[in-house]
Amino acid sequence: MITKATVDAFIEKIPPTPKILQECLLLLNAGELVKAAKVAEGDLALKSYLKNIVNKPIYGFKNEVSDISQIFGIFGVSLSQQTVYNYMISLLNPDKWELFKLNKKLFYELQATLSKKWEMVLRHLKIDDKEVYSAISLLPSSIIVTEAIFCQKKKDVILLRSAKALDYNTILKRLCEVDIFDICEEIAKKWQMSPKTISIVQASSGIKPLEDEELNTLGKWMHLLLFYELSQPQFVESGLNDFIDFQIEYVGDIYNDFASLMEIQ
Repeated sequence: MITKATVDAFIEKIPPTPKILQECLLLLNAGELVKAAKVAEGDLALKSYLKNIVNKPIYGFKNEVSDISQIFGIFGVSLSQQTVYNYMISLLNPDKWELFKLNKKLFYELQATLSKKWEMVLRHLKIDDKEVYSAISLLPSSIIVTEAIFCQKKKDVILLRSAKALDYNTILKRLCEVDIFDICEEIAKKWQMSPKTISIVQASSGIKPLEDEELNTLGKWMHLLLFYELSQPQFVESGLNDFIDFQIEYVGDIYNDFASLMEIQ
């Protein structure tokens, strides 16, 4: 029905990081916020995306923020870098969603919410690492790729889900021998993201634990955050709550800590 070659062909179509974004990311990686903002000003679509994200209600600004230097200053180095990666993911956003009941606005909301709450998690864990921050940006990409692949066989996928009540990740794994998190890894490699970033995302599947205790713990927090966000009403309605299977055994040791953190947001 769906072959791994289909997945590979879609990944192959994903463009490499544009030069202007490469330069912006390099400057952010070096901590050069002002210089990075000047480069970002040269990409009107990126500039518009940044303004759209920072002015979402989750950031709580009463007056519109439009200056890119100010936006990068608000975000700081790690979150600014993560947001640029989010922008790159958004370039894959389809004009019309068919499998999931999403649109560009709702997808951007998911990106912004995951980013903001991942920042909250990392502050709670006292972690300030650009590579760790960037990891969360990859998860929405798997939603876009799943949409594109499954839309080619939409009726078959819906039938399989209704007959066996499988999550989308399990269906993808059975049909293509790769899962959603493998797709994240391939995109990360194409965009030259770090092995640490890839490891955390793979661990967030809940079924691929890491020997490195610190990275594995981050995978647990990311797994919980992804499941928590996709269980929100707007994403339940869109069908994303059936995206992955929740692995309670994997996250049991941090579940109460996570729940307490979400209560005080």
